[in-house]
Amino acid sequence: MNLLKALAKVGSMTFVSRILGFVRDTLIARVFGAGMLSDAFIVAFKIPNLLRRISAEGAFSQAFVPILAEYKSQRGFSETQVLVNRVATWLGIILVVVTILGMLAAPWIVSLIAPGFRADAAKMQLTIELLRITFPYIFFISLVSMAGGVLNTYNRFGIPAFTPVWLNVSMIAAVLFFADYFDEPIKALAWAVFVGGFLQLIFQIPFLKQIGLLPKFDFKRDDEGVWRILKLMGPAVLGVSVAQISLILNTIFASFLITGSVSWLYYADRLMEFPTGVLGVALGTILLPSLSKAYASKDDSEYSQLLDWGLRLTFILAAPAAVALAVLAAPLVTSLFFYGKFTALDVAMTQQALIAYSIGLLGLILVKILAPGFYARQNIKTPVKIAVFTLVMTQLMNILFVFVLDLRHAGLALAIGVGACINAALLYYHLRKSGCFHLQAGWFKFLIKLVFALIVMGTVLYYTMGDATTWLNYSLLERLIYLTGLVLLGAVSYFATLLLVGFRPRDYIRRVNR
Repeated sequence: MNLLKALAKVGSMTFVSRILGFVRDTLIARVFGAGMLSDAFIVAFKIPNLLRRISAEGAFSQAFVPILAEYKSQRGFSETQVLVNRVATWLGIILVVVTILGMLAAPWIVSLIAPGFRADAAKMQLTIELLRITFPYIFFISLVSMAGGVLNTYNRFGIPAFTPVWLNVSMIAAVLFFADYFDEPIKALAWAVFVGGFLQLIFQIPFLKQIGLLPKFDFKRDDEGVWRILKLMGPAVLGVSVAQISLILNTIFASFLITGSVSWLYYADRLMEFPTGVLGVALGTILLPSLSKAYASKDDSEYSQLLDWGLRLTFILAAPAAVALAVLAAPLVTSLFFYGKFTALDVAMTQQALIAYSIGLLGLILVKILAPGFYARQNIKTPVKIAVFTLVMTQLMNILFVFVLDLRHAGLALAIGVGACINAALLYYHLRKSGCFHLQAGWFKFLIKLVFALIVMGTVLYYTMGDATTWLNYSLLERLIYLTGLVLLGAVSYFATLLLVGFRPRDYIRRVNR
């Protein structure tokens, strides 16, 4: 299997989803702006998303995929099928309980996550109502994530990457066609989250059936594989929870800032998630099964080469994205969100958050590449310890940036970014220290050439984008044309420079056995 080709496939599917996500967020910004309604929905949507990252895409996937890869390579199809059945049964039972408890406890959850909302009774009540509608999303999306882990392990990377499209389609349809049917139009978005989760689950069923791994109910308390996964999930839950606790604390801080702060951070984060998803998630997705297989086969050389390949691609693709987000922050925010109720003030505030976030983009993506290096070896404890330290550092930076330096919501974004860089640096240090990972030759020349290309691209973009305030006066068509031109110009100047200094695409082709 060609990993570069697999990355392109996963990245392209994720790209489609992210583009639809931008369409979705543009419509939300236009219709609801950045005020009470959007703040309430974003918090109500964020809570099941946080649980999803902890239970499904986080701790569960980290524990499940390495064990599943081991079963696939060493135990045969029938035992793998039994494992999938029993894991799905356990997961489904747990999710039903969690969903019911979450809906019942909605008032307490909102008070915990956004305590500042209690000063506004209407805002608080609306958030509670929205959360009760969106909470079942955790049930659907956790099963979707498990299905994605199975499909990825069997090299069906494109299906899980495309699946999130259905959530975006559901939310776009809600804003365009169904919002007017609700007394409170924002509730249409909450129901769209519910429907989107259901559609994503239904979409993956035929593909699981094709590979013969559509789960069946099979409850057994003492299954060896299930208990191994649960034991790995213990520290994994703690590790992933630490990262999500940091986001929760940011939401708590933001809820005490002026109205709109939650929304400004959300829209900036959405722009950040584009390269994070297209590159970081895609690379992590295709690397984890291959790293797990290399570890199970005791092939240390292959393990090191895979990680080195992932790191080089991350620097080549993530570094220019970070520079472009910082330089083009104003054109991006204006072109995507400056419509309807989204004001010039909202543009300026979102721009500040985006620039602050961009500082940590490379770190955020590197974490998604380095952490699977530990998960593949079934070592969850080391990333957990690093995550705990990062959490403490991030909150200290929150206090410094928000209360001492008065950076307000932008300070929260900056703390997240710097914290991610600290996290990535420590993961890299401990991988090297363990002796399981060694850099391949040529990194110094690689970085020198890369920095030169980044300087060229950044300079070209800075001197061609024009004054930030002029973008507010452009029409929609003008903004989109000029922004597209800038993106193409930046890409051409960057990759042309890389070619001139000796980079060749063929050098990054990487093949692994299926």
